[in-house]
Amino acid sequence: MAIESADLVAAGRSFHIGGTVPEKVRYGEETMPNTTTRPKRSRRQRRARREDAARNELVSRSFESAQQCLFSHDYGTAFAHYLLALNLAPALKDFANESFRFTLFKWADELDSLGRIQELFDCYEQAMELFPVDEVIVNSMGENLFRMGFRDEAAGHFYKALKLRPDFLEAKENFYRVANWLVERWHFLMLNDHGRNRKYQLAIQKAVEGGCSTVLDIGTGTGILGMCAKMAGAAEVYACELSKTMYELACEVVSANGMADSIKIIHMKSLDMEIPQNIPKRVSLVVTETVDAGLFGEGIVESLIHAWKHLLLPPPNSLEAHHNLSQTGRVIPAGATVFGVAVQCHEIRRHQRLCVSSVGGLDLSAVGEIYSPVSCSADAEDSTEPYTTERLSRLRGGYIQLTQPFTALVIDFNNVQELEGLCSREVMQLRLPVIQEGVLDALAVWFQLHLDQDNHLSTGPQEDTCWEQAIYPVQTPLNTLKRGDELLVEISCKDAYLRLCCVAVVRDKQTFHLDNVNKEPPKTLNPNPEAELCSALAGLQTTPEKLSLSFTLESSEIALLNNITYHNSFQRAMCKLLASLKSMRSQESDVKPSSDPVYVLDVSEGFSVLSLIAAKLGMGSDEDNHISTRFVQAYSSVEKEHHQTMLKLLAKHNGVPESTLEFWLRHVEDDSAVLQRPAIEKLWSAIILDCIETCGLIREKLLEKATLARCLLEDGGQIFPERIVIYGMLVESNTLLQESAVQGMEPTLGFNIAPFINQFTVPVHVFLDLSTLECSHLSDSVELLTLDLMNSTANYTHNEVKVQVSTSGKLTAIPFWYQIHLNSELSVSTFSEDSHWKQAAVVLQQPLEVNRGEWVQLSIRLNKSIISIIATKDEGPGANDVTREELIDMDSVTKAGPVNSNSLAEGL
Repeated sequence: MAIESADLVAAGRSFHIGGTVPEKVRYGEETMPNTTTRPKRSRRQRRARREDAARNELVSRSFESAQQCLFSHDYGTAFAHYLLALNLAPALKDFANESFRFTLFKWADELDSLGRIQELFDCYEQAMELFPVDEVIVNSMGENLFRMGFRDEAAGHFYKALKLRPDFLEAKENFYRVANWLVERWHFLMLNDHGRNRKYQLAIQKAVEGGCSTVLDIGTGTGILGMCAKMAGAAEVYACELSKTMYELACEVVSANGMADSIKIIHMKSLDMEIPQNIPKRVSLVVTETVDAGLFGEGIVESLIHAWKHLLLPPPNSLEAHHNLSQTGRVIPAGATVFGVAVQCHEIRRHQRLCVSSVGGLDLSAVGEIYSPVSCSADAEDSTEPYTTERLSRLRGGYIQLTQPFTALVIDFNNVQELEGLCSREVMQLRLPVIQEGVLDALAVWFQLHLDQDNHLSTGPQEDTCWEQAIYPVQTPLNTLKRGDELLVEISCKDAYLRLCCVAVVRDKQTFHLDNVNKEPPKTLNPNPEAELCSALAGLQTTPEKLSLSFTLESSEIALLNNITYHNSFQRAMCKLLASLKSMRSQESDVKPSSDPVYVLDVSEGFSVLSLIAAKLGMGSDEDNHISTRFVQAYSSVEKEHHQTMLKLLAKHNGVPESTLEFWLRHVEDDSAVLQRPAIEKLWSAIILDCIETCGLIREKLLEKATLARCLLEDGGQIFPERIVIYGMLVESNTLLQESAVQGMEPTLGFNIAPFINQFTVPVHVFLDLSTLECSHLSDSVELLTLDLMNSTANYTHNEVKVQVSTSGKLTAIPFWYQIHLNSELSVSTFSEDSHWKQAAVVLQQPLEVNRGEWVQLSIRLNKSIISIIATKDEGPGANDVTREELIDMDSVTKAGPVNSNSLAEGL
């Protein structure tokens, strides 16, 4: 029975079902009639009993109505009834907790789908008022905040959920995920770089002793440079930080080091700071390290121009300073020199442009050239990234210098006129003699930061530094250089971004201009993609040799497309499955094999040609009727228009009829419910799951997707891949320690910083290349865990493995990778030369001293996409002694909460 709105108001709160709650209303604070007259004790007791009876009736009716609303999927009204009942009867919270959570999550999903975001957060606020210590609700609130881009707020909720329940794996994984956003890994590297910290300290000390008594630290991070200034004797120190997380962290650090009263930290961008609103007067010294691998990428030029105009005392060469030499300002760093070199590097090449002509039996020439979105052209759009970053010393296969290093730019940060004129500088052209024959893949760039006349920092590839180098890829097929050639390079600073662009090669006094892709970066989409497709298809039919198309893909998608081994292995595995299905259908049919096609669904993330490979394999011919036949109806889940255009072009060029390849998202109403039947009476013959993220982690909810996929397969059907085996080994790596946490007080000049920033330590490191990682192998590789996507009874989420130490050392990490079994015969490794996947590693909180011949017991646990490993010394019977604990039938996994379990049930 539904409750009337008057009943809701009488209960002490007005609920706006389906509308926005205007403000928080306090429960039980409405004034009752005659409250100014104190009644007799007996009368008050009798009235209380009548109220209790009425309240109990209302609570009972509310619970009943909530259940009825749930059955009819009216989650909003059910949520309101639960709120009413539980506020009236708090003692029933434990009883109704699970149902309330379920209702909240379903109603939140509905609000999200309708775009009613404010109401979604209002509901969570109301829920957390009822259940302030419910870690599941708190964690779910954080997930919604993170999804909406409120990372700082999300981190607070994940952290609170972990405080409420330290073993809550979902909150732990979420906190690790958001920690990577809020405190990027380079913070640990830079703070562990004692040489860098010491040189900054010396430069600041020299400046303060030279008369710079007021200091502003722009982009203070943990506050270390501001504290250096204070320790040097600066009278006034100010620091600004835009990130809320880093601002709060800096406040904690400064307080812990006894400087809270002497360093003022301001939570804002320096460009928004004014005098006297934020600082009382102009300062004599600005210190900053707001530089990235490309020097200008973090906006240092704009920040310093604003500082010179509004926050700093005038520079020494100005007219104002000439009249009062004691009132001058300066900047640390004082300037920088940028260097570059042309390089050949296969690892860069395979991530930036298509290097193969065919994969998995598909001719790729129909799509023309494929490039990454990185463009260093001066004519590129503002949103285009001019460079990417790599640590050249760790690139697989290394690199070859094709020219001598050259000076690209010199900048004086203490010259405001030079800073202001940077963007309007004329494009400079350099002629670089080629010293080594090879393929021109990129320009690699680094710089030397001049802190002052005596202290310098280099980010060069040969330096022991925390810095990566900026990589300006050359995306042109005309890129073979010979000794004696001259390479023409243009250098510009559009929008204060440093851009280096290879434009031509001079050979035997003739100038060969490189392909125009560096002048005009390829467009991802024509304003009318259908028109573009029709034009392209027409070109295929008439003059395919003159077809000129170009597309952009993300660098990870290009590397995937360049992975010949993976695609060819999939082709062979799919061919075997199709042969098996044909044989089964022939045996089942008494007269003639069924003409019904097999249905193949590819739900890979991003761009994928696997569905098209399957469709081409299904092409055949009917010799009796002299017509072509199709055995496969393929569906691709690619979402972007230019991805679909590319697949259509490839299908046409490879002789696959347009009707054979469809785009599955056009058939489903909700993108999150991709795993559905192809038709009411049909099942899938093959479902292709994207199991491993490029960074080296298992994709979220993989086992849940596999569970649902198995229920959607026909007899004899298959999931690709069918099984994943996780391998790992014991290593000693100081590099991983440096990247994971600040190692004590010594690298941070004695300042107490480590305990605060190490709260954001993430034990699982991603995007590793184990082949070039500086480490010592302490054991052979060992199987850690197996995920059987076709057999739920073989899956387990916790495993114990004993590993024998082969080399004595300090166990600091367990890197891991995957063997992806497409079927019982074919597999590919994510730790191979042409893999587009990277590896990951679990870094131990406490390194473990181990000796050759000893045994180490690894306790491995998988939660969603995060692998956790605990290592302890153990005298075991052997490395092959593996125990499997907590066997779980993945068909019954419901630990992700009511939302996930219900979605699973609905899908089934």
